[in-house]
Amino acid sequence: MNTPVDTLAQWFGLVQQSLFEAATQPLMFNLGLGHLLEDGFAATGWLLVGLLQIGVMLTVFAALERWRPVEAVVDRAAVRVDIVYTLVHRLGLFRLALFFSVAPLWDTLVGQGRLHGLPTFSVDAVWPGVTDLAWVSFVIYLVLFDLLDYGLHRAQHGLKWWWQLHALHHSQRQMTMWSDSRNHLLDDLLRDSAFVLVGLALGVPPAQFVALVALKKLIESLQHANVRLNFGPVFSRVLVSPQFHRVHHGVAVGHESHGAGSLGGCNFAVLFPLWDVLFRTARWDDVYPPTGVRDQAAGRDYGRGFWAQQWLGFSRLLGGWGPR
Repeated sequence: MNTPVDTLAQWFGLVQQSLFEAATQPLMFNLGLGHLLEDGFAATGWLLVGLLQIGVMLTVFAALERWRPVEAVVDRAAVRVDIVYTLVHRLGLFRLALFFSVAPLWDTLVGQGRLHGLPTFSVDAVWPGVTDLAWVSFVIYLVLFDLLDYGLHRAQHGLKWWWQLHALHHSQRQMTMWSDSRNHLLDDLLRDSAFVLVGLALGVPPAQFVALVALKKLIESLQHANVRLNFGPVFSRVLVSPQFHRVHHGVAVGHESHGAGSLGGCNFAVLFPLWDVLFRTARWDDVYPPTGVRDQAAGRDYGRGFWAQQWLGFSRLLGGWGPR
C-alpha cells in the first residue's frame, strides 16, 4: 500500500516526465545537447520544484506578510534585487551553472575516494531496511543535513574570510520572504558543494536529495518573511520560527558576540533549534529587531544591485583573510 509520500512522489514524477517531454527534451535536441538528456531530466525536476516553491511564496507567505508585517516595506528596490536572487536559485539557473563547472569535480572526488577505500556511511548499516521506508530515511537524512547546515552556518559567521561573503546576506535591512537566497555566489558554491559531497558520500537517492533541499529552502523562505510570527512556547523549540531567525539577523546581535565587531552570534539553526540548544547558541528574545550589519551605520557599502553586491563581496574577501 502506497503511503502519502509515495503517492506525492509518483505525481511529481508524472508531471516532471510530462514537462521534460513537452519542453526540455525538444529544446535540448535543438541545442545539440541530446547526449545530456539524463541531466536535462534532473534539471526539469529542479525547475518544477522551484516553481512550486515560488507558488507557495506568492500565495501563503505573501498573505502572512500582509497579515502581520514586522515593518513597512519602504525600500522596494532592495526587495526587487532579492527577487532576482530567488529566481536565479529557485528556477535552477545557479544549479545549471554548477553542472557545467564543478559538478564533474564532485563526482570525481567521491569516485576516487571510494576507489581508494574511503568508507561510505549508509543508514541501512545503522537501521537495516530503513531505506525501504521512504519517509523514515527522509527524516534521518533531513536531521543529518540540518546538523551539517548548522556547522556550516557557524563557520560562515566564525571565520573572518567567510564572513566577508556571508555578510551580504545579513546586509538586507528590509528583510522579506525573498531574502533567503540573497547570498554571494561564491558563498553558495562553498555551501552547496559541501551538501552535494556529503549527499554523494551518504548515497542519498537523487529524488530524496531534491526533496530535502526543496523542503529546507521553502522553510527558510518563511523564516526570512516580514511577519510577526513565532510558533509558541513549545513548537518554537521544535522548528525555527521567523522571530527566532530574525533575532539572528538583528543588527549587532545575530552576527556578533563578545563585544562589537567580534564574529560569532546566535540562532544559527536552519530547521531545528535543537542544535542551538545543544551548542548553547540559542537566544529566545521576544523581540523583532531591525536587521542589517553594524558597519552599515558607519557607511559601509554592500551594494544596491546584484552585480555590485557580488563585486563588493569579492573585494571584502580579498581583504578579509587576516586574523580576527
